[in-house]
Amino acid sequence: MSKGKSDKLTVIGHLDELRQRLLKSLIALVITTLISLLFAKQIFNILIAPAGDINLIYIELTEMVGTYMKVALASGIVLATPYLIYHLLMFISPGLTQKEKKYVYLILPWVTLMFIAGVIFGYFILVPPATKFLISFGSDIAIPQIKIGNYISIVTRLLLCIGAVFETPVVILFLARLGIVTPKMLSSKRRHAMVTAFILAAIITPTFDPVNQSLVAAPLIVLYEMSIWLAKLVQRREPQFVTAAPSPLSQH
Repeated sequence: MSKGKSDKLTVIGHLDELRQRLLKSLIALVITTLISLLFAKQIFNILIAPAGDINLIYIELTEMVGTYMKVALASGIVLATPYLIYHLLMFISPGLTQKEKKYVYLILPWVTLMFIAGVIFGYFILVPPATKFLISFGSDIAIPQIKIGNYISIVTRLLLCIGAVFETPVVILFLARLGIVTPKMLSSKRRHAMVTAFILAAIITPTFDPVNQSLVAAPLIVLYEMSIWLAKLVQRREPQFVTAAPSPLSQH
């Protein structure tokens, strides 16, 4: 078989594998979304709790249906995240060595734990002050009547983004173990990372006040510093070659 045909078959094989993994991921997401839909009311209560005593309204005929689906989908993504990441890593694993594949299996539990940690952090630390600020801002001028669709959109986006951002140490740990990044490289980019943290905070945070944005930026910076420390622990050490002393005979 010619090299061109072999390369073509390889590309087709990769595309077929990608299709199968996307299909499996989609099926998993549908299943977790349907499961979440059964518990949508309980999930609603959980999402609304951080806002305290708040009266939510809906003014459009289809708004509650859409909001129910949005809550179920967000919860489905959270539940399916480990499975989705597994298929992503398995898709890129053929390009890894057997030893590097071992690292993939080792980081999978940490991927799940860090995502959950990010969601918990967002739920207890970020959502309460953010919602309090948004509800009280301008309330002396107008009576706030918050649409439930708007509230759910803001809260679910915030929680999913924070969960994703908390994966930073795991991703950098993996890249450092593969030798793609080094602690020295990460340290040299520290200033850029701090600026990026505040830019991400401004994008993620629904409020524009510096206090809430700092609540997002601060853990991002801490996570980056943690990543540097972890990279130092697992960085690949280059083999040290000892130059043999010249033989006395070779000098004659």
